[in-house]
Amino acid sequence: MGQPWYQLRDEARRKGWPIVAMSSNYTLYGDMSRRVMNVLAGYVPAEDQEVYSIDECFLDFTAQPRLNLANTGQDIKRRVKQWTGLPVCVGFGATKTLSKLANRIAKTQPQFNGVCDLTAMSDTELDAVMRLVKVEDVWGIGSKLTEALMGASITTAADLRRVDAKRVRERFNVVVERTVRELQGVPCVAWETTPPAKQQIISSRSFGAPVFTVEELAEPIRMHAGRAAEKLRQQGSAAARVGIWIETNRFRPQDPQYCPMRWINMPGATDDTALLTTWAIAILRAVFKPGFRYVKAGVMLDDIRPKGLVQGLLFDGHPPEQDLRREKLMSVLDKANAKWGRGTLGIGSDGLKGPRAWTMRREMLSPCYTTRWDELRTVS
Repeated sequence: MGQPWYQLRDEARRKGWPIVAMSSNYTLYGDMSRRVMNVLAGYVPAEDQEVYSIDECFLDFTAQPRLNLANTGQDIKRRVKQWTGLPVCVGFGATKTLSKLANRIAKTQPQFNGVCDLTAMSDTELDAVMRLVKVEDVWGIGSKLTEALMGASITTAADLRRVDAKRVRERFNVVVERTVRELQGVPCVAWETTPPAKQQIISSRSFGAPVFTVEELAEPIRMHAGRAAEKLRQQGSAAARVGIWIETNRFRPQDPQYCPMRWINMPGATDDTALLTTWAIAILRAVFKPGFRYVKAGVMLDDIRPKGLVQGLLFDGHPPEQDLRREKLMSVLDKANAKWGRGTLGIGSDGLKGPRAWTMRREMLSPCYTTRWDELRTVS
């Protein structure tokens, strides 16, 4: 994972590996994720489903105590495969951490046939299964925690489950204590049917070809500022801090390297694409240096708070009628991009159509079979 494709491609050619390479197709991924989540929604009420990420979902079956979980898991596997063509694994546990652990076991241990129910195991069986899972593979345990835990002779999920939760908190932190209690069957991670508002929003992409001038860099910065602002409005928030970064290619050590990142605190919190773009471009012009091959850029929004709680400006605030007009303009912007596709309308060069050298190279892009009529799969 994380290995540059050009290295893998050359190695595959030398060794004769039968690798099929495809470019990233985010539209297809998002639509297939929605279809899978809709299939899973048929097993529980809406309040008992939590979509955790694009490819993960929690289902709460506690309101169905007579259900045979192992059979239900196999039925989920069959239905998702039949209706979407995607293979899935299912794990059952008394807590979120245990269910994530069960899913990993179902995925990596062939004897479970893709479904692992930890709730049906005795304590001895559970301990034996958890010995197969490294502590670094437990949900919530990162690389730094792994090193510290292994230094304390805690190397597997079974070891972590047996430790005293209070003493773990004293030696490490509350995150590890919570993980231990979850492994012991005590729910500590809250159920979230609605995703919490993001505390930081980032939009970035690598370029399809290097860019060299500030004018060229301004185009992707405007695009990323627009996408970040759209995400901000979707969750009903405003940001008071904006930052940008630009990068050279670290995989070309022969090139001079320059990777600046800079933040600025704005006079007030906003969700206005035009204002956020103006500040982002101002930062870009301040950090830009000529003579480098830039291959990536991004925009970050921070100091995010609910829009309804934004404090107004005392001296230079916009009149209420002007604020209302700006809100209507942003609403039209979002509706147009939702109806006709992202990038239909934008600020400055973000609203212009046409080929650009810096856009992602996706020559091996698979068709958007499920979202574009002109790319619908045909059968002759």
